[in-house]
Amino acid sequence: MSFLDVLRKLDEFTWEIPREAQPGMRVPGIVYADRALLEKADADNALQQVANVACLPGIVKASLAMPDIHWGYGFPIGGVAAMDAEEGVVSPGGVGYDISCGVRLIKTSLSYREAKGRLEEALDLLEAGVPKGLGTKGRLRMERKEMERLMARGARELIARGIGWDEDLEAMEEGGCYPGADPSRVSEKAYARGRDQVGTLGAGNHFLEIQVVDEVYELADRLGLFPDQVVIMVHSGSRGMGHQICTDYIQVMASSLARYGYDLPDRQLVCAPVNSREGEDYLAAMACAANFAMCNREAITHWIREGFERAFRAGARSLGMEVLYDVSHNLAKLEEHEVGGEKRALLVHRKGATRAFPAGRPEVAERYSPTGQPVIIPGDMGSHSYVLVGTEEALKKSFGSTCHGAGRQLSRKAAKRKVRGDELRRRLEGMGIMVRAGHPAGLAEEAPEAYKDVREVVEICEGAGLSRRVARMRPVAVMKG
Repeated sequence: MSFLDVLRKLDEFTWEIPREAQPGMRVPGIVYADRALLEKADADNALQQVANVACLPGIVKASLAMPDIHWGYGFPIGGVAAMDAEEGVVSPGGVGYDISCGVRLIKTSLSYREAKGRLEEALDLLEAGVPKGLGTKGRLRMERKEMERLMARGARELIARGIGWDEDLEAMEEGGCYPGADPSRVSEKAYARGRDQVGTLGAGNHFLEIQVVDEVYELADRLGLFPDQVVIMVHSGSRGMGHQICTDYIQVMASSLARYGYDLPDRQLVCAPVNSREGEDYLAAMACAANFAMCNREAITHWIREGFERAFRAGARSLGMEVLYDVSHNLAKLEEHEVGGEKRALLVHRKGATRAFPAGRPEVAERYSPTGQPVIIPGDMGSHSYVLVGTEEALKKSFGSTCHGAGRQLSRKAAKRKVRGDELRRRLEGMGIMVRAGHPAGLAEEAPEAYKDVREVVEICEGAGLSRRVARMRPVAVMKG
């Protein structure tokens, strides 16, 4: 079935999948996109997934999709769904396998003009200092008790050990420690998979980029961003630990599905009541993975600072290497939102979507009260990335959510058929982008052609009122696993 035939255009950037489009839909689907992006989403069955999510018990207002939507496990990537905290469900497919996969932006006080001559040395030092690639072991080795403290306390645990700065915590969601974490809800297999992976980049679409700010908009100066500024972007998540937690709880919820009498349009949407034993256990384990992911990015930041100190013969503080923000795009969060004129407690699933809260929300750190929460949006390795901020309108429309990146349009297999890794490397280097990658095939999987146009995605989000631009960056060096 093509959903293009039943879509209703609500405005230039907003489309509705009506409830009558599919039996069992409890709410409509809302997709923020233009016609071209809708056609791509329909072709890979992502619009079908939007409709499927609308069938979940306790879903509130609408099943939402951002313009970077594409097919995912159960939920589409780019999907947002808010569930009533008392009567709704939690679904691991609404978070994804890479729990708390997210992006961090580290500022410097360097201009590209003054730094250009030492950036290749910096990149070499980062490649030597930040472990990358599938199955890579990190520089930190942790025993079980150490892992438990890390999962319970988040980035505060690493910083107490001298890895990271105290002020980094204010630049992370939840102050660097996701609430409700209970390490006893994490399986031995998940512990084993995560034990050696703190401070590792991983493979696939995870990356480290040295970038240059090439456009600034309103509020850029408030966030300490200026033209020609060198910044570093990190994209990584909870590695094997998060994947195992998701795997474990999909199995748990699949076995308990009949007990709750849920009739789902897709088995990948397995779920449990938020306040059930299965739901509470999953959320407690998910919080552990979120804390692991923040620690992972914090350790990587530590190695990045060390590399820049050696390359530029100066201390990281004197180089202005502050974290602008660290934000996840794969989480389910308990939040309060106004729906139909009343405040309600909701569990907001964001999978390949980013929280984008405006100034005034209690969750937004004091340092961002003049601007709203920063949102870090990576493009592909041959195009721009962006810093955005959240808006009041996003609270009303999308539970304070916006896009998370460009969004894939070619599968990894299709990208490898279309692009040769060695040719891509030469092309990127011809564009002035230095490349460090583990294997040509892995590089080809993440070719620019594999992704949508991030500029278009960001402009649709801005046009729909979900976020607004603060700065644009271009890559000058890329490191991938």
